[in-house]
Amino acid sequence: MNAGEVATSHKHMANALRFIMEGEGAYTIVDGERITLGRNDFVLTPNGTWHEHGVDASGSTCIWQDGLDIPLVNALDANFFTVHKDLQQKQDKPTDSSFSAYGGGFLLPADARSNWKNPYSPMLKYPWEPTYEALRRAAKTSAGSPYDGILMEYVNPVTGGPVMGTIGASMQLLRPGEQTRSHRHTGSFIYQAAKGSGHSIVDGQRFDWKERDIFVVPSWAPHSHANASASDDACLFAFNDLPVMRALGLIAEEAAE
Repeated sequence: MNAGEVATSHKHMANALRFIMEGEGAYTIVDGERITLGRNDFVLTPNGTWHEHGVDASGSTCIWQDGLDIPLVNALDANFFTVHKDLQQKQDKPTDSSFSAYGGGFLLPADARSNWKNPYSPMLKYPWEPTYEALRRAAKTSAGSPYDGILMEYVNPVTGGPVMGTIGASMQLLRPGEQTRSHRHTGSFIYQAAKGSGHSIVDGQRFDWKERDIFVVPSWAPHSHANASASDDACLFAFNDLPVMRALGLIAEEAAE
């Protein structure tokens, strides 16, 4: 979106997410909460929520990656799309209030479990800075996974489960020079390189990546990742359909050297 552009408010049955790639001044409004969009922020627009997007006139051209579960919802004949009767919605909550209200994912309001009944995370924005800091802290104290390095899932702070009922998301850190072992699992993953550069070998084919490149790992495809730098971290954002796989009892995983 360019500076000054605004998209009409709407809602649909499909869950949606966005991972911010570049630009300044972008925002989304979700059910009355204005959410600022910064580089590498992960933001939810869950199914059934009114949402709209825009870029302040003082901002710059902004680009983000969208991810939705439209293929699944369409296959179930359950998708609906509605445009807001006023075209734009009122902002009736403080900016970025859900992140603040839920302790930035580290603390939980005492009444959250009794008050929050929606099937998605009440925290609609997961900023990059605390995400990366959590990964770095974990890297100092844990060897991580031989298949994924330091891998952390974004979670619903109320349930500890996935951020939305059909879409899970994660961020992983590869230490300088780290190369993971190959494995495969059910569930499809869409990756974006959030930091650094490296390569992934997917089903025997090498894909070199750098920041903002996007690649996919289909279900049950053997894959491994490698950080090309000997001095700096590499980070990979991913979203997936694991919540559906878990709900249907279809999870399987094995080493694939």
